[in-house]
Amino acid sequence: MSLFYENILGAIGNTPLVKLSNISKGSGINIYAKIEYYNPGLSIKDRVAIKFIEEAEKSGKIKSGGTVIERTSGNMGTGLAIVCAVKGYKFIAVMSEGNSVERSRMLSALGAEVVLVPQAPGGKPGFVSGEDLDLVEIKTKELAKKLNAYRPDQFNNPDGAKAHEETTGQEIWSQTEGKIDAFVAYVGSGGSFVGTSRALKNHSKNVKCFVVEPETAPYLAGKKITSTRHRIQGGGYAFKPPFWDDSLVDGYLIVSDGEALASARDLAGKEGIFAGYSSGANIAASLKAAELLGKGSNVVTILPDSGLKYLSTDLFT
Repeated sequence: MSLFYENILGAIGNTPLVKLSNISKGSGINIYAKIEYYNPGLSIKDRVAIKFIEEAEKSGKIKSGGTVIERTSGNMGTGLAIVCAVKGYKFIAVMSEGNSVERSRMLSALGAEVVLVPQAPGGKPGFVSGEDLDLVEIKTKELAKKLNAYRPDQFNNPDGAKAHEETTGQEIWSQTEGKIDAFVAYVGSGGSFVGTSRALKNHSKNVKCFVVEPETAPYLAGKKITSTRHRIQGGGYAFKPPFWDDSLVDGYLIVSDGEALASARDLAGKEGIFAGYSSGANIAASLKAAELLGKGSNVVTILPDSGLKYLSTDLFT
């Protein structure tokens, strides 16, 4: 067995699962976190990026020297930039100016061309709304057509869920030795929730799977949307992907910006884990899940990305 990878793509996946003993204390449950910033691009989206490109190669949608384009809040773009750099494709990332500056700088460093789209009227840096995402979508479609580029289209591509069904869900089941009572995940494109939940439920129908949404945009929960502008980047856009599966959902957990921020800071200060806003949202939601589960239940959640991507924000100030 080789002791090295042929390239950095071999380092994607098989991330550690860590028990959050200090944060779990007093909650009545055991919370375990899948640390996805161990992926090369510092986020969970690397898993999906390699799946998208490999499937496109198999189907002939992309050929040697081709161009890939995608709308992104940063993490998917980073994953695609890494895969494209290794495989020799040109990559163009289209993203909102509202996303943290670290994300666009990281993309540029990885050789991607970054197209920044101004926010919708009333937009504020750090608050990316559904309206902002609509503008990014328009620009992405325009460039994809003009350049005849391959677009993975993460929000509509079922291969994203397949990537998590084949990897993330299987890893969690193995790492917990099947001793998992609940899975909690913030929803962006929906792939990580759908794919991981499907894998876990295929192993055991007793695993409860909870959707996490922002307090101001509980769209999937069917509650009133007051605003799609919130601090939890990468999701909460009041959107249901075409591959969504309601049968996988056992409940909805709503978190505020303040709760997400406080939990992200607790991860750093109490557990030594430096993660972002959506990670904080998942931890806050996992603690709320304690009210719905039996004492001593094992809850697994995902920490999608690194706190390094938010140093320009007020997350750690």
